[in-house]
Amino acid sequence: MKNFFDTISNIWKIEELRNRILITLGLLLVYRFGCQIVLPGIDSTQLAALASSTDQGIFGLLNAFTGGAFANASVFALGIMPYISASIVVQLMGIAIPYLQKLQKEGESGRKTINQITRWLTIGICIVQAPAYLYGLEAFGVRDSAFLLGKGLDFMVPAVIILVSGCVFAMWLGEKITDKGIGNGISLLIMIGIIATMPQSFVQEFLSRTTNNNGGLMFILVEIIVWFLVILASILLVMATRQIPVQYARRTASGGYEKNVAGSRQYIPLKLNASGVMPIIFAQAIMFVPGLIGQAFDETSAGQWMQVQFADIFGWAYNLLFAFLIIIFTYFYTAITVPTNKMADDLKRSGGFIPGIRPGKETGDFLDKIMSLITLPGSIFLALLAVLPAIVVKLMDVQPGWAMFYGGTSLLIMVGVAIDTVQQVNSYLLNRHYDGLMKSGKNRKVA
Repeated sequence: MKNFFDTISNIWKIEELRNRILITLGLLLVYRFGCQIVLPGIDSTQLAALASSTDQGIFGLLNAFTGGAFANASVFALGIMPYISASIVVQLMGIAIPYLQKLQKEGESGRKTINQITRWLTIGICIVQAPAYLYGLEAFGVRDSAFLLGKGLDFMVPAVIILVSGCVFAMWLGEKITDKGIGNGISLLIMIGIIATMPQSFVQEFLSRTTNNNGGLMFILVEIIVWFLVILASILLVMATRQIPVQYARRTASGGYEKNVAGSRQYIPLKLNASGVMPIIFAQAIMFVPGLIGQAFDETSAGQWMQVQFADIFGWAYNLLFAFLIIIFTYFYTAITVPTNKMADDLKRSGGFIPGIRPGKETGDFLDKIMSLITLPGSIFLALLAVLPAIVVKLMDVQPGWAMFYGGTSLLIMVGVAIDTVQQVNSYLLNRHYDGLMKSGKNRKVA
């Protein structure tokens, strides 16, 4: 405990780190404040139906990502998700479009151009999503009387502009947190939105257990213990790696290589789950399709069955298909984001080799085989975490809102971003410690 408080004290003593933390907290506060500002022309007192419609399901997840802004009909109702969608599209297009492939190889200048393309694509997605959101409010039970100015152009045009501007502003906040704060700006905005819905969800679960004679405080304690165990499992999934030993050879005067150089052994850390939460996001987007197919064949018994089964996100049919898609997309996303052939070429150029494996193509094949082997348990583990909310709802009768924090995208984002943020802060502490070591030859107290 003393070491923990000493670390906190050292963090506050480093002026640059302190300023970055304060800037991050200030920008996050601005984002949370904007999530409470209702769109002009909408009566906030008539949004109860919207809030109840977004308690669970895919829209409940979207509402959690926006920190409740979706249910509040806020100026940040679209959240940062259009930017995430644009980033995914640009990343996938980079596989097939030579121009984007060229930009990816141009270093910092190429990255800036790709970021600019992503921003413009974000605006395009917002222009499509904003009117769809406004017109879709009626489907969530929001009455026409809630639209104080009606649904004419005099309301729709300014409202669309505000929603698009809100997303762009949120995107700007995320980039500023990355540049001026402690990094991971976009991820922090999503995480803070998820955390914002946690207290309300826990209170609902607490009241359900205590007032309805549904297990009481003892069952709440059991749920909290299970929740912490799931968090530990999520941390294991995020951090687990397979270490591949690598040695470096030194070129000799004759043009050959001198192998087994003393102290040259290093390791390539291949992640058990290299795709993060992206497979869950991809699979979640496709889970709309079975319901749409069911609506297309509404007159048949199969169509009606599909509508009923795939409308319930806690049902067995929904979650079996969901888990299967996650496993498939984990392999797909890992294949496009972990360039094993490029890793093998880079090793060969730098004189590196995996003991017992020939450099070049054989090394690439070996790395690809290892990735395939470790991705299988990683994908199954990821699928189990994704469907865990449905399991706890069925077995433990947990409230749907609180169950969302037992796995799936919400929990993995929280764990992943928290680990990245801690690593960012720790890197500042290590750099400060290293500077002191270089100046005095011994550990210098942080000033």
